[in-house]
Amino acid sequence: MVENEISSIIIFSAIKVHRALGPGLLESVYEAALYYELTVNCGLEVKRQYPFKVFYDGQPMGKGFRADLIVENKVIIELKSVSEISKVFKKTLYSYLVLTDIHLGLLLNFNEVYLKDGIVRMVNELNE
Repeated sequence: MVENEISSIIIFSAIKVHRALGPGLLESVYEAALYYELTVNCGLEVKRQYPFKVFYDGQPMGKGFRADLIVENKVIIELKSVSEISKVFKKTLYSYLVLTDIHLGLLLNFNEVYLKDGIVRMVNELNE
């Protein structure tokens, strides 16, 4: 399955979760629900709170970062429940894509009345 197919499933699943739970809950609630939806109901491989090491000049730089969800090792999902998406969230997701060599990322803000207004799609050299 290619990144864009996975992305469609993720967005459909996220909207399903958002419709059931509504906006304004903690990110961890949406993360757990979306993880359940993607793994149990969609049968996808999903890593949750997956740790990545960061290297500089070939040397490990400590803990690095944790990605909220990684789907099929092809799409990174960063979840938020905030009043608005700031530029730093977008920059962070892009850095995650570059550091992991994953080509597609989705930033999902569940604190929107309509989830479609809280979806940011970011690519890193994606062959579409």
